[in-house]
Amino acid sequence: MKLAKTLAIGVAFAVAMMAGAASAKDVKIGLVVKSLGNGFFEAANKGAQEAAKELGGVEVIYTGPTSTTAEGQIEVINSLIAQGVDAIAISANDPDAVIPALKKAKQRGIKVISWDSGVNKDGRILQLNPSSNELIGKMCLTLAKDHLEGGKGDFAILSATTTSTNQNIWIDQMKKQLKDFPGLNLVTTVYGDDLSDKSYREAEGLLKSNPNVKVIVAPTTVGVLAASKVVEDKGLVGKVYVTGLGLPSEMAGAIKSGATKEFAIWNPIDLGYSATQIAYHLVKGDATGKPGTEIEAGRMGKIKIGDNGEAAMADPFVYNASNIDQFSKVF
Repeated sequence: MKLAKTLAIGVAFAVAMMAGAASAKDVKIGLVVKSLGNGFFEAANKGAQEAAKELGGVEVIYTGPTSTTAEGQIEVINSLIAQGVDAIAISANDPDAVIPALKKAKQRGIKVISWDSGVNKDGRILQLNPSSNELIGKMCLTLAKDHLEGGKGDFAILSATTTSTNQNIWIDQMKKQLKDFPGLNLVTTVYGDDLSDKSYREAEGLLKSNPNVKVIVAPTTVGVLAASKVVEDKGLVGKVYVTGLGLPSEMAGAIKSGATKEFAIWNPIDLGYSATQIAYHLVKGDATGKPGTEIEAGRMGKIKIGDNGEAAMADPFVYNASNIDQFSKVF
């Protein structure tokens, strides 16, 4: 009896040890966003959790600062290093300021990628762009043109932070391609820091200072929603239009009120899903992320890595009154 009890204890201990070993092999991925409480990133997290479940043995730690600052993200990165994550996938508030912390993560053997808003190449293995930067810039100008009578008139840009990598790239692309849109006149660019209240005030202020502006282009979900609210609150529906990049679930009201005719966005669920898939395969060692190579990304297929370690997921998709009800129930 004593022998049987001893054997039972031994077996239980062995099982516990095996379970601990299996748990230790689980892949932990830190999904770092610009700020918490942002609908775009919450949708991206849904995709990340979907990928984790599909892959099995993966824990996605969804995290970020409460405000869109590099300092807040640095604290988050250091916390993830202390937690012993295997990979960090970050949408950066600043392309350079977070690099020292990310380099420290890399020295600990942590695989680092950026997605959505990139980190300069010294701080990551690769950058996953939601779409081609050129196509996004062109799409924003096309949307502005389509909101103006005859495709001609003044427009303004409401961006996120002054250091936001993706926003600055897209704005730069818009400026470069303005020559192909001779009827458009860019009056000013203002920054709402991806904060609803500040974006509202900035949109309100630019319309007061520039009464000839007929379209506000906001290549940020928070910005396009805030600017649409200003147009509604000020009784400017039909006189001023807002467009840019937004989430269908948040922009349905603006479409129905007439403050926005159409806007564009890629699927943030797919973006979070793809970033998680990429991080996982880098950790497992069956992908390198080097230019010219491909990485399996589950239902998204293979993602090819281009020059400077950058990859593009998909083209922007246009949403309007004909399809907003269908997609607003999804994200």
